Amino acid sequence: MKYWLLKTEPETFSFDDLVACGAAGDTWDGVRNHQAAGFLREMAVGDQGLCYHSGRERRVVGTFEVIRASYPDPTDPDGRFVAVTVRALAPLAQPVSLATIKAQPELADFALVRQPRLSVMPVDAPTWRKVLRLAGG
Repeated sequence: MKYWLLKTEPETFSFDDLVACGAAGDTWDGVRNHQAAGFLREMAVGDQGLCYHSGRERRVVGTFEVIRASYPDPTDPDGRFVAVTVRALAPLAQPVSLATIKAQPELADFALVRQPRLSVMPVDAPTWRKVLRLAGG
């Protein structure tokens, strides 16, 4: 199993919106950055990830699971990009801010710190565990 981070603007689609979708989850589409789309292509059913609210919040707020691997993005008329389907697993007991993440020396290589504009990124297992510990889990 691999771990990932997906960014979303909470005013457009929040983690609570994903929770409201229930077990059916929702399509994660609209990604037009080629590197981020490449990461979507790598996702497999059962992979888990962190949901990050960008914009003013800038914090990790919950966890998700991939329930359908990559398929053509229905919002891409050219058919070059892909989407995945994810479902919410759980909100974090305590959201973890970007400032908190940046204050952890062991997270200096986390893509969220190194490539802050990337909307989809891998998360290695030690980083996954550290973020969940920071969240009180």
